[in-house]
Amino acid sequence: MSFGVTELIIIAVIVLLLFGTSKLKNMGSDLGSAIKGFKSAVTDDEKPAELEADEPAPVSKAEMDAKPKSAEPIVKKEES
Repeated sequence: MSFGVTELIIIAVIVLLLFGTSKLKNMGSDLGSAIKGFKSAVTDDEKPAELEADEPAPVSKAEMDAKPKSAEPIVKKEES
């Protein structure tokens, strides 16, 4: 079932009468900004991501080979 030009015009007039021009204008601008935001998010994901704050910093080879600092073990004292 396909719609012809006449049917689409009738549907457009009914929608215009139901919602009004200001509501349709607001819906169109909201839809446009949503599409713009989606496109910018997609292009941002394609760029190589920089180091984010919640990711650990990379460890160098020298740091991996270094001996760990001696630390005293933590001993919990039992309460009586």
